[in-house]
Amino acid sequence: MSVTLTEKAEFRLRAFLQGSSPNANGATKGIRVAVKDGGCNGYEYAIDITSKPQPDDLVIKQGEVLVYVDPKSAPLLEGIVIDFVEGVMESGFKFSNPNASDTCGCGKSFKAGDCTPTGVPCT
Repeated sequence: MSVTLTEKAEFRLRAFLQGSSPNANGATKGIRVAVKDGGCNGYEYAIDITSKPQPDDLVIKQGEVLVYVDPKSAPLLEGIVIDFVEGVMESGFKFSNPNASDTCGCGKSFKAGDCTPTGVPCT
């Protein structure tokens, strides 16, 4: 399984992890990257901070950030590069996914061949 964080993305995610509420049980915090049905192209990306990886999560360490990927999302995220962009018009995480056959203008939604569920218009 290959998920790559650019240097900027790793820096931002480390800042989010350090700024999130402390974990009382001492578990290591990380991010969960997933794909869910939705968005204007059928799939959309999700990134959440978590200290509770699921037992079947794939665990990838990128620099100082632990990345958890659920096995159902893994085939759609294989080879993805997550970057963080800052600009006058837009700022946020940018996904470069080699499995995406089409992407939405919002950059958060994608289509992956014939297996993609029906999309809904962006709002």
